Amino acid sequence: MVQQPFKTMLFGFAFSPTLEINIMETSRLAHFFNSKLVLLHVGEKTADKAHRINGILDKIEHKDLDFEIHWETGDPVETILKASQSNDVDLLVLGAMQRENVFTFYVGSIARKLTRQVKCSVLLLIKPAQVRVPCQHIVVNGLDDPDTPTAIRCALYTANALGAKRVTIVEEIRQQEVQVTVEDDKSLRQATLRKERLKAREESRVQHILEAMPEELTSKVSIKSQSIFGKRGYSIGHYAEVIRADLLVMNAPRKSGVLDRIFPHDIEYILSDLPTDVLIIRNSS
Repeated sequence: MVQQPFKTMLFGFAFSPTLEINIMETSRLAHFFNSKLVLLHVGEKTADKAHRINGILDKIEHKDLDFEIHWETGDPVETILKASQSNDVDLLVLGAMQRENVFTFYVGSIARKLTRQVKCSVLLLIKPAQVRVPCQHIVVNGLDDPDTPTAIRCALYTANALGAKRVTIVEEIRQQEVQVTVEDDKSLRQATLRKERLKAREESRVQHILEAMPEELTSKVSIKSQSIFGKRGYSIGHYAEVIRADLLVMNAPRKSGVLDRIFPHDIEYILSDLPTDVLIIRNSS
C-alpha cells in the first residue's frame, strides 16, 4: 500500500476577503488527501470570529472532514512554526497574493519566512476556487538530487489523489554543461550532440527513479520526461507557466549556512513570481 505523505495539514487563516474561498479549497484538498485539517488563527478568539468561521465550515462540500480549529496569540511566524511541530503537520498550506494591477503572484513576508523555516512540506495556493476546478497536469522537478525521488513520489501521489492524468518530470540542465561555444557549423554540431547526450543521461536517470515507484502510483497517470536548458528554478517556473500546469512540485532547498544569504536557491526564483500553485516537498526522513 502506498504511504500517505500528508496525514495532517495546517492552514493558518486570517479574516480577509479571501477567507471563505481559501477554506473551501483547503478543506477539499484535505478530503482528497484523506488528511486531518488543523485550522489556526493567530489572534484573539471572539464570538463574531467564531460565528464567521463556523458559518464557512457549514458550507464545505465534505461534511465528514476531520478538522480542528485552534486560536493562538503571538508572533504569526513563530506561532505557526510551533503549531506545525506540535501537531505533527506534514503539509502547511499558505495563500499567495496577486500583485496589484499585475497578473503575477507573490509570497508575502510572513508566508516567505514560513516557507523557508518550516520543517514540513508547503503548498502555496494562488488560485483557490469556491467550486472545484479539476487538476489536470502536474509538473515536478527531476533534479539530480537525493530528495528528487521523494518529490516525484509525492507528485504522483498528488496526481492520483486529485485525479490528474498527466505528470511531466522536468530535468533542468544548466547551459554551462554544454561547454561549447557555437562559432561555425562544426561547433554547432558539437553543441547539438552534447545537448542530446545530456538529455539522454537525464532521461535515463529519471527512468531509473520511475522504475522504483509503486505501480499503483504510475499505472493511471501519463508520465512524460522533459529536458530544458537554462537557469534552475527560473526555467522550470517559466515552463510550468507556458504549458499552464495546475501544480508545480519542487524539492525544498537544502540549507548551506552563510551561502544561503549570498546566492539564491532555485526555489527563490519561483517564490518571486509564482507561475501556478506550488508544492514544496521537504523530505522529513
